Amino acid sequence: MSSISQIVQRDVRRLGINPNHWYVVARCNEVTTKPKSVIIWQQAIALYRDSKGQIHALEDRCPHRQVKLSHGQVIGDELECAYHGWRFNSTGECAAVPYLAANQKLPNCKIRRYQVQEQDGFIWLFPGDVEPSVEPLGLPEWEHLNYIATVSVINCQAHYSYLIENLMDMYHGHLHQDLQAWAEAVLQDIDEDTNRVDAHYTAQSYYKIDKIWSISQLFFPALRRLHPELLDVSYVYPHWVSTLGKYFKIYCLLCPVNETQTKAYLIHFTSLNAFWRLHKLPVWFRRFVKDSLFGAAQKLLDGLVIQDVQMIEEEQQAYLQNSERRNYELNRALVSVQRLMQSQVQRLE
Repeated sequence: MSSISQIVQRDVRRLGINPNHWYVVARCNEVTTKPKSVIIWQQAIALYRDSKGQIHALEDRCPHRQVKLSHGQVIGDELECAYHGWRFNSTGECAAVPYLAANQKLPNCKIRRYQVQEQDGFIWLFPGDVEPSVEPLGLPEWEHLNYIATVSVINCQAHYSYLIENLMDMYHGHLHQDLQAWAEAVLQDIDEDTNRVDAHYTAQSYYKIDKIWSISQLFFPALRRLHPELLDVSYVYPHWVSTLGKYFKIYCLLCPVNETQTKAYLIHFTSLNAFWRLHKLPVWFRRFVKDSLFGAAQKLLDGLVIQDVQMIEEEQQAYLQNSERRNYELNRALVSVQRLMQSQVQRLE
């Protein structure tokens, strides 16, 4: 590894994020009229729904005494602080104080409002203070009737760079053994630009969901038969996407919390496109099948997450104990990923 690459490796573990992108902070069904506290890169945010079900995101801080607004409740369309009952509207302005005297004006205080939207089952938040010039990463499979989804939450005590590198490095399939859908990955090519890195691997896969009986191989390793497939993994800043052949799609939607903590949502899709007879059935029945099979790969996905998080957290601890210790990296895709992380943050300087 060159001396330049070593510098990147050391620095990347302390990088912030580029806030001018959309990050995922929750699933849609996690946010109700009861405020929910989330953190995106050291910024505490209160998420809530108003009386019409509209989602809002405010700085999780009452300017009166600096306590968390997420401890409070939603009254009508306003967020009420639990401490003294001050209320704030969706733009962050103080809208009411219960003990305000007749001759007093409302406090001229305002907290930050964040741009937020619901898309594909998740709450997307834009932490930047400029008008968004990009759209949230799309998950077209989320509503598509031919795809079965499973969601696993990743909580790791590590910098987000470790998670992204783990996801981009297909050689670590050795860790997962029977849980992994592929083996014998070989990096073929890398494409990169200012917003993404695409690493193209070939691999041996048992994933071939083209007959009813073939689904059973997901649960019984003895039934699996390997065959060659293309394996593409992409770091579409700040998120990750993977495609294995025609049957396998995974997204990892990131919410970096701070320098040593990362939350993410891992979404696994199994394709039923090969079952052409299924496509001719009524939409309501196909929706029933899709909803009934939601989470079918939960045990598999959670198992992968547990194994990866253990390794990622050990990497972080080793770095904190000796940040000068050198890694010997052979996968050039990771150098490209680190370069992209650096360039995204440097855009703000």
